[in-house]
Amino acid sequence: MEVKVADRSALAAGRALAVEVGGRTIALFDVGGTLRAIDDTCTHAGAGLAEGEVEGGEVVCPWHGARFDLATGEPKCPPATRPVRTYPVQVRGEEIWVDVG
Repeated sequence: MEVKVADRSALAAGRALAVEVGGRTIALFDVGGTLRAIDDTCTHAGAGLAEGEVEGGEVVCPWHGARFDLATGEPKCPPATRPVRTYPVQVRGEEIWVDVG
């Protein structure tokens, strides 16, 4: 199921935005003009990943430094060992849509 989650102007380059969709929080990231969407909750201790720093194609968890690949959701270093869920993103005109299927 695709859902409009934000206007494109709400997400600046190199930044993140947390949005509520169907009872869950999804973090949107603009990585060099490519939009990525993942579950906002770190699988290690529950931190909000939208508050983390984006470095290349990864987000660094603000609590304990775990890194997640924004394209695949895979953890890149401890302490996280489980991936976060990723979601397909589309930009339609000035709207950001996420498939939360």
